[in-house]
Amino acid sequence: MERKQKMTGKIIKGIGGFYYVYVENAGLYECRAKGIFRNKKMKPNVGDIVEIDILSEEDKTGNLTLIHPRKNQLIRPMVANVDQALVIFAIHEPEPNFHLLNRFLVMMERQQIPVSICFNKMDLATEEEKNQLTKEYAGSGCPLYFLSAARKEGVEQLEELLKGKTTVMAGPSGVGKSSTLNCVSAYKQMETGTVSEKIKRGKHTTRHSELIYLGADTFLMDTPGFSSLYLEEMEKEELKYYFPEFAPYENQCRFHGCSHIHEPGCKVKEALEEGGISRLRYDDYCLFYEELAQQKKW
Repeated sequence: MERKQKMTGKIIKGIGGFYYVYVENAGLYECRAKGIFRNKKMKPNVGDIVEIDILSEEDKTGNLTLIHPRKNQLIRPMVANVDQALVIFAIHEPEPNFHLLNRFLVMMERQQIPVSICFNKMDLATEEEKNQLTKEYAGSGCPLYFLSAARKEGVEQLEELLKGKTTVMAGPSGVGKSSTLNCVSAYKQMETGTVSEKIKRGKHTTRHSELIYLGADTFLMDTPGFSSLYLEEMEKEELKYYFPEFAPYENQCRFHGCSHIHEPGCKVKEALEEGGISRLRYDDYCLFYEELAQQKKW
């Protein structure tokens, strides 16, 4: 009996029971998942590293036989084995929603997924605005990238960031995510939604979860525009650990377990008053803390 050829690849898309597995140097295979996964109640995810049996090399078809252990898994978007996140906001048109950005950073910090922040449309910004953004996020632990997708400026640095990694790209509608993707992708050009002059919000065109192959071991997932993120299943006491700028002061406060909000002798609040911590970031910390405190009362 002829032995089936086995290959290892990454699921880049799943539609209607078919999984499209990209194998480096071999191409894309359309695969069905074996019944064993249903029996074990395991559902293959985009981003999974999998073993496949080749059914037809000519038709590029196969059977998915094994899912390798996941190093992590996001629920929204549903994707496994993420190396990093890239969050994109426009510096103008639309104005950046820092509240939403800080919420996203908390969510990724909690899942130990490194985040880089990209501000697009820098052709609309002054040097002073760029310097202010750099100052606000200096303590966040997130590298900042400044881009003008329209002018193809700052693209090389982004390409270097993405190289050899699986990256989730997120951001609200209208900030130029698709345009940014077009800049860094020679393999797939996404339809770019134009921003309505009247409401300055993008007509986003992303429809399903899909990893886009950008080069050797380099994949990017564009996620639909998000407008609200909820901090779920989190205790208010753990929130402070997701603001990296608080870490240097953590054991210096007068009270053990200081929330950095009401207590006297709080070194975080002292650093805030001295300009060592971003007021913009701290105010959102207080807002999120109260939100989590209220959740427990419902």
